[in-house]
Amino acid sequence: MTRDVRRHRLVKEDLIYGPLPSRRLGRSLGVNLLGAGAKRCSFNCRYCQCGWTAQPIRQGTDSLTDLPTGNQVAEALERRLQQLCGEQILVDVITFSGNGEPTLHPELQAIAKAASDLRDLYMPDAKLAILSNSSTVYRPEVRAALQGIDLKLMKLDAGSEGLMRRINLPAKGWDFAEMLQGLAKLDGVLLQAMFVWGRVANTAPVAIREWTDRVAEIRPRGVQIYTLDRVPADTGLIPVSRGVLESIAEYARRRAHVSIEVY
Repeated sequence: MTRDVRRHRLVKEDLIYGPLPSRRLGRSLGVNLLGAGAKRCSFNCRYCQCGWTAQPIRQGTDSLTDLPTGNQVAEALERRLQQLCGEQILVDVITFSGNGEPTLHPELQAIAKAASDLRDLYMPDAKLAILSNSSTVYRPEVRAALQGIDLKLMKLDAGSEGLMRRINLPAKGWDFAEMLQGLAKLDGVLLQAMFVWGRVANTAPVAIREWTDRVAEIRPRGVQIYTLDRVPADTGLIPVSRGVLESIAEYARRRAHVSIEVY
C-alpha cells in the first residue's frame, strides 16, 4: 500500500521559518534564500511540493532579482535564534532550503559562514544543512561554499541523463556529466533520491541499476531514499511502496557498498 499524499503546497513566505519536524533531519530551522512567495529553481521537478517552476534558472546565465541580501539573512537568523534561545527551544539543524535551489544565491559562501558563526554562538549542537538539486555543484565556487556546511544533501533521482530530464525538467544548458563530476568532487556529500510511480517512474530494473552505478561512482558519505509525502506538481505521480524502497536500498547497498537509509 502507498501512503496518502498530504495536499498542501509549501511555498515559503518567510526568510526564516520553523523550526519544523523533518523526517530526515529532525527539528529543522529553515532559511529561505530565494525570497517570498515564488519558486526560483534550476529544475522543474515533477514531484516538487512547491508546485511548478515558472521559468527554470541556470546559475551564471540568468539574473536573480529581489533576493534577500547576505546581511538580511544573517540579521533575520540571529533574531530568530535569539528568540528560540529565550524560549529554550533547541533545533537539530539550520537548513538552507525554501522556495527553490539555495545554491543559486550569489552570496551563498558568505551566508554559510555567517550562519556557522551564529550557530556556534546560539545553538552549538545544531548542524548546518542544505537541500540542493545538485545542478550547480559543477561550479568550484559552489563546492567551496558547501564545504562550510555540515550536511550536504544533494539530489540524484536517476542514473541516466534521459530519465533525469524527464523527472527533473532542468533549465536549458544543464549538463548531466558535469553534475556527476561535481558530486564526485564534493567531500562528505549525502545523496538523496525521490522514487515515484505514475506518469514518469524511476523504479524499473534498468533505472535502478544505472542509478546505483552512478552512486558507486560518486562514493557519497551516505544515501537517503524516499517517496512522495505531499502533493506533487505533477498529480500524475503516485508514491512508491515501502517494500519497493527497501528492495532498492538492499540492491544498492550490495552493489555500491554505501550506507542507504529509507524514509
